[in-house]
Amino acid sequence: METGTIILIVILLIVAVGVVWFIAAYNGFIKLRNNVEEAFATMDVYMKKRYDLIPNLVETVKGYASHEKETLENVTKARNMAAGAETLEQRAAGENMLAGTLKTLFAVAENYPNLKANENFMDLQRQLQKVEEDIANSRKYYNAVVKEFNTMIQVFPNNLIAGMFRFEKKPMFEVEAAEERQNVKVEF
Repeated sequence: METGTIILIVILLIVAVGVVWFIAAYNGFIKLRNNVEEAFATMDVYMKKRYDLIPNLVETVKGYASHEKETLENVTKARNMAAGAETLEQRAAGENMLAGTLKTLFAVAENYPNLKANENFMDLQRQLQKVEEDIANSRKYYNAVVKEFNTMIQVFPNNLIAGMFRFEKKPMFEVEAAEERQNVKVEF
């Protein structure tokens, strides 16, 4: 074989490998992006389930602790803010606010023995606890998928394809650490 023919074959092989890599990398981005969207949708289902439980919980508490109006209003306001969020960042902020107000609601409930003994309240509290566990697990999954997607976007040479097709870094769904570490303050 001639040297020119060998060089042409080598160039064609390099181009073919490059095209195969390009297609595989692009398809990898699409699969990961879809995984991120699916993970968020799963988390969203659990959050909506929580939003549906909260009005029942508030009504139950209201029957026993009607003078805790501010606490009950704050829970309702936080629920509506989280449910009405339009961006992931707004949703995360709303979820953080909601988590804090729910802690306050349960702290208030501790001061009402009849409420704590109410079967409906106990059932709602168990349901909410289960939903909170589901939300925590779905957040872990979502954040793991986002981490994988963001890593793929940032590593070379995949970052070249990411830039070409405008694949952008996705935000993690994080709980505000400062709020989580503070004790709930209940005043009467």
